[in-house]
Amino acid sequence: MSSKPSGRSLSLPVILIGAVALAGVAAGVVSFSSSSQAPKPAPGAGAPPVTVATPAARQVTDWKEYTGQFTAVDSVEIRARVGGYLTEINFTDGQMVNKGDLLFVIDPRPYEVAVAAARAKLDQALGGREYAKRQLTRADELRRKDFVAESTLDLRTEESRGANASADAARAALREAELNLQFTRITAPIAGRISAHQVSIGNLVIGGATVTAPTLLTTIVSQSPIQFTFDIPEADFLAQSRRAAADPAQGLLGSAVSLRLMDETGWPREGKVDFIDNQLDKGSGTIRIRAVLPNADNALTPGAFGKVRLAASAPYEALLIPDSAIVTDQSRKLAMTVKDGTVTPKVVSPGPLQDGLRVIRSGLAPDDQVIINGLMRARPGAKVTGQPGKIE
Repeated sequence: MSSKPSGRSLSLPVILIGAVALAGVAAGVVSFSSSSQAPKPAPGAGAPPVTVATPAARQVTDWKEYTGQFTAVDSVEIRARVGGYLTEINFTDGQMVNKGDLLFVIDPRPYEVAVAAARAKLDQALGGREYAKRQLTRADELRRKDFVAESTLDLRTEESRGANASADAARAALREAELNLQFTRITAPIAGRISAHQVSIGNLVIGGATVTAPTLLTTIVSQSPIQFTFDIPEADFLAQSRRAAADPAQGLLGSAVSLRLMDETGWPREGKVDFIDNQLDKGSGTIRIRAVLPNADNALTPGAFGKVRLAASAPYEALLIPDSAIVTDQSRKLAMTVKDGTVTPKVVSPGPLQDGLRVIRSGLAPDDQVIINGLMRARPGAKVTGQPGKIE
């Protein structure tokens, strides 16, 4: 009797819990249905922004750059022509000198004595020549009167010729002695910068044109103008030759070139090609070319390295974009463009850099909207919001 009432009392909470659960499920269904019917976003809303611009159009010239070295137009080793003790040094090591400046003096006293002796011998030879001339005149007159034999006249004639030869030899010896005396004063043969002296005062200098190794005193190199020598590959040389054959005005010899030092930016210096070697180097497959340029401020030092650029084409119209706007897809170069809000990649053929921009030889049209900023947010086929920019 007592168990039945207990069973009926437990059924009511179970029914209540089931009702609550069903009500929760119904509420969830209602909530899900209401969220699935929310309004959809407008087309293009939320597309990432990118900066787009049309390619820059300008006239450009293709250039080729080469590394070379500056060299002096004239370089002279100062060596002694005569021997003796060095008595004077009339310059400061490393200074600029002019042509004709006195550099060294070798003790001139032995050569002054040689000049005096040569002059005395010349006077003696001239006296002998005058005496022989008078003897010949007398013999000629006596021979016409038949007072001397013909052999005597012949003898006087030969004596006169010998006296003339002796006088000429004495005059040449005097000239040589005077030259040797002049060679004791060593002057600068060219204008330029002088090196350090290699011999100090008081040292014996070995000189003479017949000596195997005359003493090296110092060197002088010219400063302005200055030369720049560089080598170009055979392929570039052939291309330049074909340009010259098609248009002589585009020839390499005599053409203007731009140069710079290794620490300079831009191309602040101008020169002109004045020499092309007559053959290619068999080992390197290159040919040597030389340009000459002014160096009035002496900023360029012989031996320094620099860069030169040569025109590799005639001026032409080209499209240019920033180098950062080009992406690489395996072996292809792509430029991302925007058309109707969609990213469209285009395969391009890039050329050289011109003032920080990359020349595009093919693949772009002048009105293409190229993505120049925001490439990380652009994927082929994706929607983007193009914001106008400008290529500087």
